[in-house]
Amino acid sequence: MLFDLRGGRRGKLVKVVYAVLAVLMGLSLFLVVGGLNIAELFNSGTSTGDAAKPYEEQAERIEAKLRKDPEDADLLLALTRAQVNAGNAQVEVEPNGQQQITIEAIQEYQRASQSWSEYLKATDEPNVSLALLMSNTLLQLAEYGRTFSESAATIGDAVDAQKIVTEQRPSAGAYTTLALYTYFTGDFKAADAAKNEALKLAGSKEEDEAIKRQLSETKKAAETFLQRKKQGEKEAKEQAEGKGGAEAGAEGSAPLPESGESPLGSAFGGSGLGE
Repeated sequence: MLFDLRGGRRGKLVKVVYAVLAVLMGLSLFLVVGGLNIAELFNSGTSTGDAAKPYEEQAERIEAKLRKDPEDADLLLALTRAQVNAGNAQVEVEPNGQQQITIEAIQEYQRASQSWSEYLKATDEPNVSLALLMSNTLLQLAEYGRTFSESAATIGDAVDAQKIVTEQRPSAGAYTTLALYTYFTGDFKAADAAKNEALKLAGSKEEDEAIKRQLSETKKAAETFLQRKKQGEKEAKEQAEGKGGAEAGAEGSAPLPESGESPLGSAFGGSGLGE
């Protein structure tokens, strides 16, 4: 899924809502990630441009090979990883430590999302480390959707990636993250089921309480998001009908508020886009 990055708040550097890291990394204290290098999830360096160049060149070489064999799963896996790494290398850090995501980073993540989709079509056994990497990357993309529905659809893609993680490496953290994402799709039954699996795997009373607390807050934020999405779609439809229905007011195209607030609310940081 591609997002419109032209003009308005999409034309500026947009701040990553890195409070999500506090949530996900906290959950990851009990998430078994095996051989995944956590640096793959978010690049902690401050350099951009030149830092991304090796990954961009790597992606170009892989794409050249894919032109000869476009369904090669190993090449698609490598391409997806290279594109995420290129995006991570575009993340900037201000002197005060505030991390920002650039338009270039978002564009690389969009490319990775497309490559991930092609990879899933080409393999019957998705790589779990790549699935975890894409679960987080897709969540970032959902923060910058053009509409509420677009953000919800991208969250749905993140859910699918996280399901691969829970299937191959079930843990309290993996299921908690799955539940956390799934609430935003509106499938509360599935989210509660993932929550129950997380609680079964919790290793202590403290962990149990932390899961319940986090997911209770997330469920409330998701309810708010879904209400705003529904209301926005209704208003967009009414506006389109008032104009003869010729414009993009069709269901699902409700635009996000211009305030720059994250469509996902406080569950993933909530500070939204940068000024």
